[in-house]
Amino acid sequence: MNLESLTPIRLNQDYELKSFDCGDTDLNNFLFNDAKAYLKELMAITYVIEYENKVIAYFCLLNDKVVFDTLDTQKKSFWNRFNRRNQIPNSKRRKNYPATKIGRLAVSKEYKGQGIGYFIIDNIQSLILNRMDIACRFITVDAYQTAFNFYVKNGFEFLSTEDENESIRLMYFDLKNIAFPNHIPNS
Repeated sequence: MNLESLTPIRLNQDYELKSFDCGDTDLNNFLFNDAKAYLKELMAITYVIEYENKVIAYFCLLNDKVVFDTLDTQKKSFWNRFNRRNQIPNSKRRKNYPATKIGRLAVSKEYKGQGIGYFIIDNIQSLILNRMDIACRFITVDAYQTAFNFYVKNGFEFLSTEDENESIRLMYFDLKNIAFPNHIPNS
């Protein structure tokens, strides 16, 4: 399969969903039972990827923000490191930053391991960066434990250590790394 020939299709109310099974009941149910309702309520936009008249993957996006909402000394120290690591100048530091959240991302069982997930991440980055009428610094995701390595390989980092023993963790990607390639985050 040539991934470059695939195009995400923005779901609309008239789109007739085709068969899809990623092996995760929650992700399957979202596509069939919730995606159009989220669209109607302006809560998330879902994109499907078709191949040979089948949905082989989907993802949904919604607005988010990366937030610092406490004066706890340990969290304040983490927030300062976060700002330095992402090279945010002191004069521009805020208590929150604009983000786009990957609400769901799933690939059909039949097509796993073929690079479709990486293709989707690239497409999400392009979608966001090409919308220069709205500023967005980060991509966030509440990643399942089974997907931690996938997101790390795609340049995502864990936002906090507080959830390190959880099965779902908040991760982020700094879009400035690809929007301005000479920007090199501090390690």
